[in-house]
Amino acid sequence: MQSLSCVLLVDDDPTTNYLNQLLLKRLGFSSQVMVALNGQEALDLLLQNCHRVSNECPALILLDVKMPVMDGFAFLEAYDKLPLTQKESIVIVMLTTSLHPQDVERVERLDIASFLNKPLTEAKLNQVLESHFSG
Repeated sequence: MQSLSCVLLVDDDPTTNYLNQLLLKRLGFSSQVMVALNGQEALDLLLQNCHRVSNECPALILLDVKMPVMDGFAFLEAYDKLPLTQKESIVIVMLTTSLHPQDVERVERLDIASFLNKPLTEAKLNQVLESHFSG
């Protein structure tokens, strides 16, 4: 499996973050995994780590939809306004447990790489690699 330099997990559930970190580590998916508990923390991490070319800027963001403080939709609106030099090379995949038709329709209209239903699995990670990182 290809390894990415950095992955950012954005989810308000510590258990989900822990399990996703274990999965990424077991698969050798990334040499670095950062975690944010909401969209605002994720924006802060991006501003801190992506203002210059760096291995600390995530190649992939796995973004939850429903979170307190700043949800996935609000994060994407704010992200679009960020003046990051590496923004075009960051792949954003939304993860959700919600299959409500309104949520699915809203996600499909967003400028994101893809939309996956939780839980994150090896097969889903392989799909992300094949679709967005195979050169």
